[in-house]
Amino acid sequence: MASTLKWLKLLADPTRVRIVRALREEKLSVAELQEVMAMGQSRISSQLAQLKAAELVSDERSGKNIFYQLAKPAGAETLALERILSVVEAAAAEIPECPRDDEALALVLAKRADRARAYFDELAGKFGRKYVPGRSWKGLAETLLKLMRPGVVADLGAGEGTLAQLLAQRAEKVIAVDNSEKMVEFGARLAAEHGYTNLEYRHGDIGSPPIDSDSVDLALFSQALHHAARPAAAVEEAYRITRPGGTVVVLDLLKHDFEEARELYADTHLGFSEVELRGFLESAGFTEIESAIVDKEPEPPGFQTLMAIARKAG
Repeated sequence: MASTLKWLKLLADPTRVRIVRALREEKLSVAELQEVMAMGQSRISSQLAQLKAAELVSDERSGKNIFYQLAKPAGAETLALERILSVVEAAAAEIPECPRDDEALALVLAKRADRARAYFDELAGKFGRKYVPGRSWKGLAETLLKLMRPGVVADLGAGEGTLAQLLAQRAEKVIAVDNSEKMVEFGARLAAEHGYTNLEYRHGDIGSPPIDSDSVDLALFSQALHHAARPAAAVEEAYRITRPGGTVVVLDLLKHDFEEARELYADTHLGFSEVELRGFLESAGFTEIESAIVDKEPEPPGFQTLMAIARKAG
């Protein structure tokens, strides 16, 4: 039998409050709750187990997935649950993550409704796992780049400039910015060796790139934003340098809890949630924002790649 006192004790934890609020709106899988809360699978599963043991949530299998939902008590327990949910909403006002949870939940449900996108997300995860003669990500990328005419491009956090050199094959001009002098020297030397006269390397920080305002057609962050001291400010700078009608593209890590990345890869941030990245773009002034999780590495820690595209109004 459900216990009101046990429920109250459980809901002293902000994470469990957030889970209950999300499940009040919709049945959700653990993976969807991860996306809503930008939290690791093990932590969410642990909290769900406690909520289930207290009969506050229940689960049901649908195909390969298990979905969690709020319990549906009968009789007098129905009133007890209603009172508990009123406490949850009152507590939510004191939890700063709750408004963002609401935005993330709306995004998760919109994705669920988009069956075509879900299909291609699944397909993308399988691409390249089986050998097919002549098919590769490199070949596909180079083919797509040949179809592009991106105008003037800013590659922000370019590193050694592999992507910048691919873009230079079609772009009017590519400005590659990196805060490492050695990277800039190395990239500039490679560009000269390969004859890319339209590829210019500049030493600078992506938080204040040495590029004139309203001067590029495409601003690109490729696995660079999580190295920025102030990611939101870097996106604001991308808005500054992009011409009206121009585009920004962000490829970065989905939020994760692999703390070792700070030491191994000099990461400042452990990725970003989809809602967080969309928030950076919207706050900077970009519109027509689209986002998706476009890849997941099969090996632990299973990094996922988050992509966002937006435009600067013309």
